[in-house]
Amino acid sequence: MIAFWQEYLEHEKLSEYPKANIVLLRPSMAFLLLNTKDPLSLKSALPNFEKTTHIFLPINDCRSVDIAEGGSHWSLLLVSVIDGVAFHYDSLSPSNVSEAKLVAYRISILLGKPLKFINLEDSPQQDNSSDCGVYVCLLMQHLLMSRLLRAHAQDKISMSMRGKEVDAYNGRKEMLRVIESRRKEGERRRSRSQSRDGKAGSKSKSPPRIGDEQNEK
Repeated sequence: MIAFWQEYLEHEKLSEYPKANIVLLRPSMAFLLLNTKDPLSLKSALPNFEKTTHIFLPINDCRSVDIAEGGSHWSLLLVSVIDGVAFHYDSLSPSNVSEAKLVAYRISILLGKPLKFINLEDSPQQDNSSDCGVYVCLLMQHLLMSRLLRAHAQDKISMSMRGKEVDAYNGRKEMLRVIESRRKEGERRRSRSQSRDGKAGSKSKSPPRIGDEQNEK
C-alpha cells in the first residue's frame, strides 16, 4: 500500500513539478539498506542521487530477511540531501529510532556526505496499533506537497510537525477512493483493448495452425 501511494504521488502529483529532484524510495529498497552491511553494493539498483535534493524512505522495524512480511511498525525518514539532515517521523515514537538511524547512516555512505539525524518528537502520534502505515503515507504526502514543492528556493522550510493532525480514518477512505478509481480505469482500458482486438480478429475466431509440410509432401 505504501509503495502504491508513492507511485500515485509520483505520477499524479510530483510529475507536475518536472524540475523537482525528489526521490520516493520504495519500502523494499529501504529494507535492503537496513539489512545490507555494504550499502555501496546496492548502488546499481538505486536511483542516481547526484542531483537529488530530498529522499523519502519508509522505515520498517524488521531486521530479519528470512521472515516474509516481517516487522510490526512503519515510520518515515526524510533525507534533506541539500541540508545534510535526516528527519525521522515516528507515530509511535521512539519505536523505530534505531532502524531509522541505521538507514540514515547507510544512505549517507551512498551520498558520500554525513547526515545529521533528527528524531522529531513532535511528530503526530497514532492512538491505536494499526495506523502506522497510513501515517507514513499521509505525512509523506503533506511534506511533499505542502512543504517541499510549494517552497521557493530561497525559503527556509520548517520540517516540524508540531500542531499537525493526521486524520487516519478519512485518509484511509481517500486512499481507497484512489484505488477504486484506478481499478475502474483499468477495467475500462482492458474493455476497450479487448473490443479492438475482437474487431481486428473478427474474420477468424480459430487460432492459426502450423502446417505439416511432411504430410503435404
